[in-house]
Parts: sequence; structure tokens; C-alpha cells
Amino acid sequence: MTQPMPQEVRWVLSTLNGAGFEAYAVGGCVRDTLRGVAAQDWDLCTSALPQQVRSCFPGVRVLETGLRHGTVTLRLEGGQYEVTTFRADGPYSDGRRPDSVAFVPHLAEDLARRDLTVNAMAMDLHGGIHDPFGGQADLANRTLRCVGDPDRRFQEDGLRLMRCLRFAATLNYAIEPRTAAALERNLPMLDHVAAERIQAELSKLLLGGNCAAVLREHPAVFCRFWPQLAPLVTLEQRTPWHRWGGWEHTLHALAAAPEDLTLRLAVLLHDVGKPGSKTTDQAGQDHFYGHAKLGAQLAQAMLQALKYDNATQQRVVLLVRRHDVPIEDTEKSVRRWLGRLGPEVFFQLLELKRCDAIGQDRPHVPQRLAHIQRLRDLARQVIDQGQCFSLRDLAVDGRDVLAAGVPAGPAVGRALGELLDQVISGALPNERQALLDALRREEASEPS
Repeated sequence: MTQPMPQEVRWVLSTLNGAGFEAYAVGGCVRDTLRGVAAQDWDLCTSALPQQVRSCFPGVRVLETGLRHGTVTLRLEGGQYEVTTFRADGPYSDGRRPDSVAFVPHLAEDLARRDLTVNAMAMDLHGGIHDPFGGQADLANRTLRCVGDPDRRFQEDGLRLMRCLRFAATLNYAIEPRTAAALERNLPMLDHVAAERIQAELSKLLLGGNCAAVLREHPAVFCRFWPQLAPLVTLEQRTPWHRWGGWEHTLHALAAAPEDLTLRLAVLLHDVGKPGSKTTDQAGQDHFYGHAKLGAQLAQAMLQALKYDNATQQRVVLLVRRHDVPIEDTEKSVRRWLGRLGPEVFFQLLELKRCDAIGQDRPHVPQRLAHIQRLRDLARQVIDQGQCFSLRDLAVDGRDVLAAGVPAGPAVGRALGELLDQVISGALPNERQALLDALRREEASEPS
């Protein structure tokens, strides 16, 4: 073993063994342990029936969380542990969950129903590995392979397509050819999967170090639930600014993105509006006027379809809409954009622009990257120096505006906005007296 089994897990297994039952840690915790990675969750399986499991732990709170499928949850001081009776699944008429389950006496029968060989291993109390389907060999070869017939595995549960790709992206494993071919054949199974479940797997996939390669190898999977991507996959870009077509450009940009879900979603979707805005001039050069605005509309619909939370939707859509806006590398311009977007969004926008530039791979790219770095440096300087770029930084507030004679209502906001514009432009210093004097002059000049 490359990492110790938690003491509470050992106690549960030992208790079940002591009562005459087989018991094992199973699935992802075994896979991760063999990889030398700390397991996040420890799932347990046993030959004991649910009521027998309950009787083995008289002083423990037992939750009948999944009794229909043979699962009970033990609530211990260190956490909750699911214990599931060995089972075989019945037919999957809805393409997601078995219509019924049958409890079985042998571990191998339980492991046979699982999706991938690397997830179909069990570990006993003493660290012995039970691996009837070659999961350890596939781990060593960094390979993802379905247990048994891959078509049957994917037809049982459409979410397994996304799980397989997620593991390929996060573990940087290759999908063996039979499994990969079956995955492509069974794309319609995704239609049976709830949007929330697809979203959860997609989000984990996008945070994987190998996500761009997975998207490159299996674009049809993502086009199944996001058909708006399909035109981007085939988009040609005949411009002096791009080396690759729309999809390949996007994937190179994605590969350069830091491990941040909002940013990776924005990178993935930043050019989704290009196919619908493409024009070609008489010289044969392509143009994509208005693609950011159209892309923001498409991104909104795509994120809504997968039921992303409102905050994620709003941030990604904002970044897509602004990703190609020109920003001058001057303090005035940077202050204005910091005020418009706020520091967090501004720096995310710069990171999106950096990824976009890397995805172009043209001689002008170093200049673009240098420009983005200057913007980043200027923004940090503005923030570190405490320069004014938002209303909350102004040396006066709404009460001062009212005291200067501005009537209550929208006029107060307009007056503050005008003062902020003058401070950002350098026409006024951000000093209380100077701003009050400017307010009074403005009020005095207004016709009575």
C-alpha cells in the first residue's frame, strides 16, 4: 500500500469480518491508493445484507440512504462511510439507473457491474488487492478500459461516457481503442442524462490537465449536449491573425489556461460566436465582426442548458463578451477598465486575452503578450498605490453631493460618475476639497 487506510475504515472492515462477513474498500479509493494519491471518499462493500450491516454496529447511527440498492451509511466521528451489499444490476431501461438490483454472494459479481477496470478493484483489511479485470495492469499502462463489453457498459448508464472522458482528462490516461469506439457509438445515451449530472462531470473534466486533448479527440461528445459547438469544430479561419481553425485555436488557448473553472469555461466558449458572424471579403480574408456579442448570447444559452449557477453564467458571459475589447496600456485606460469591471474580473479578462493570444501562434503573439503584461503591471501599480478607479475610492460620497446642492435622486449618481470620470482622466485630483469645489462650480453654472 502506498498510503494508509483510515483507522475508521479499518475498524468497519474488521467489525464486518469479525461477524463472519466479507468486506472491502472498493472503487475510486482503491484506484487512488494504488496511484499514491490520497483518496477523497472510502466506499465499502460487503457480503452482509443491509440489516446485517446495521446489526454489526449497534452503537453507531446508521442512515438507510440507499436501502433499495443495498446501501447504508455509517456516521462515525471521522465522517460518513457508505457500505453496500454485493449486488448485480438488473436492466437499465432508462439508460441511467438499474430497474432493480439483486444481492449476490461473491465480490467478483459486484465488481463486474462497474464501469472501468481501474474502478473495479477492491482492497481487504490487510491491503490485499482483488482485481479480476486487470485494473492494476491498466493503471500501470495509464489506460482506461471498460469492464467487459464497452457497448453494454455505456448503454447501461449514459453518464459513463462523461466519466470516462473526465478520468482521461484528470488522470491523463489514454482510452483504449475498443472503449473509445464504443463511446463514440453510444453518444445518444447522453440524452438520458440529467443536465446537472453532465455539468458536474464537464466541470471536473475541464479542470483536468489533459482536458484540451480529450476535447480534441472526442468533440462529438461535447457537441451532443452543446450543439452550438459543432460549427466551431469545423470553422476555418483564413486570417493573418490565426494559424489554426476555430476549434484547434480554442484548444490551444484552453491548454494554456490556469486551473480555474470560470476561466476555462470562458476560454472554451470565447469564440463560439465566430461561425455565425463570419464574412469573407473579396480578397478571401475572413472577418468575424460582432462575434463576441453573439458568442456571449450563445454562451448564456449553453450554460443555462447545463444549469450552471447564475454567478458562473454571469461571469463567463461577461468575459466572452469582453474578450476582444481593446485596452490601451495607459494608467488612464487601466483605471477606467478597473472601475468598469473590478479588479478580479479585469485580471481574469487579461488571462483570457493571454490564452487567446497563445492560441493564435503567429509572429505578432509576443507583442500581444508583452502588451497584456504591461496592462497587468499597470493594474497592480494602480491598486498598490491606492489610485481611484471606482466610486467607493472617491474622496466624496453621496452625502457630500447632496450637501453641495444636488437634488436627491438620479442626479446624485450622475454627479458622482462625472467626478469619477474626471479623476480617472487626470482632470481632477482625488482630494475631497478639490472635488467639493468642482461640485460647487458645477452647481453654480447650472441655469436656475
